[in-house]
Amino acid sequence: MASSIVQFRIDDELKREATEIYDALGIDLSTAVRIFLKRSVAVKGIPFSMVLTDTDSASAAIAAMEEMNRISEENGNSKMTLDEINEEIAAARREIKKRKGINQ
Repeated sequence: MASSIVQFRIDDELKREATEIYDALGIDLSTAVRIFLKRSVAVKGIPFSMVLTDTDSASAAIAAMEEMNRISEENGNSKMTLDEINEEIAAARREIKKRKGINQ
């Protein structure tokens, strides 16, 4: 199969950052570009997202859980058991059906 050389200019910092990411994923920059092009052809568009785990997303998840816990405590339902939660959900569903005139 014939092959071609593709050259393009890229910002040095972008190249360095991308190379670090691909090195962490175990591939070099040329391989990453080839993967991108092959998948682009296969899906006829931008093909995928290949990312490393971001510690900020874990921090955001923890912050969200802490916020939900704070709201739950403010509303006085932070000590509810799973059975109590399920019963509240069931009661809310029964009330919705009742309002809509649906037989249970």
